[in-house]
Amino acid sequence: MKENNTIKRLRKVRERIKQEEVEGVFITNPVNCRYLSGFTGTRVYLLILKEEAFLLTDFRYRDQALEEAPHYSLVSLKGSMADSLKELMDKRIIKTLGFEKQHLTFYWYELLKEKLPQKTRLVPLDNLVENIRQIKDQEEITLLKEASALTEKCFTGILPFIKPGVKEEEIACELEYLCRKGGGQKVAFDFIVASGRRSALPHGVASFKRIEPGDMVVIDFGIIYKGYCSDMTRTLAMGHAGSREKKLYKLVLKAQGEAVQGIEEGMSGEEADNLARKILSEAGYKDNFGHGLGHGVGLEVHEEPRLAPKMKPLLKKGMVFSVEPGLYFSGWGGIRIEDVVLLKDSGCELLTSSFKEELLVL
Repeated sequence: MKENNTIKRLRKVRERIKQEEVEGVFITNPVNCRYLSGFTGTRVYLLILKEEAFLLTDFRYRDQALEEAPHYSLVSLKGSMADSLKELMDKRIIKTLGFEKQHLTFYWYELLKEKLPQKTRLVPLDNLVENIRQIKDQEEITLLKEASALTEKCFTGILPFIKPGVKEEEIACELEYLCRKGGGQKVAFDFIVASGRRSALPHGVASFKRIEPGDMVVIDFGIIYKGYCSDMTRTLAMGHAGSREKKLYKLVLKAQGEAVQGIEEGMSGEEADNLARKILSEAGYKDNFGHGLGHGVGLEVHEEPRLAPKMKPLLKKGMVFSVEPGLYFSGWGGIRIEDVVLLKDSGCELLTSSFKEELLVL
């Protein structure tokens, strides 16, 4: 991570600390720790004060932390996390310390209350780092574009493997192999390969069902590339596609296209969602689109913002999120098309776009 990005992110956190009227914040979410420090180890905590910043980790990661997080003072964990934090706090007069209420368990909260000086009051903070992470900097955008390009390449590579008689799980395994071979660190989530009636399951993780002629096949997959995620869904037909399949596919594609073209800065997540939902509802399929239109993509495959009913927060340029309308019919099957987009001044830039302009028949 470039030095200036770490400094910028620390500055933003300190601005939030000031707004929240606390003297520091204790970060326990490993993803947020990586975002703020650049440290990629698995056991890590951050203590960020107005003038100081500490990274707490154990002996296994000492050299790695010194290399990856030079803007933090390294603290070797001795005993529990609470004991190490207590040692730091005993040397400082801190009356109010914020913590991530979504990530600190009740067990650790109670232990910190017991261990920390009585003068220190623990203050729960809501999505302090997650709200900062919503706006991607140029380095993040570059990595997300590279992850998306690799995802499209892997989808191209899996197409010859998809044939009648092949199991969904075999497709998922082969696709993961292609992703890892191409440069992905690991999968971003359990791949969805759902065929035939199973394609009506929005989260139909790959099973041992075999692909059959006439099946609609939904493939939803993503990788982690240099820490950043991709997410893409394509629906194809095995052998042939009937009029119903073609009609519904065109409708979902239209809904996605209208949303991608219509989403702009200052629109709420609910308004963005309604761009696609209105088209599907007016066509008579209100009850067949039961999930939100999209979600943020970054260090996590599901993060803020959310594009869904009742989501009032406004979208801003620099956000990266999925646009994924779908239709699902129990006992028949389903169709979903998903791409990740970058919101810019001029609207949405697609980070993935191939193999969707018409229903692909293999």
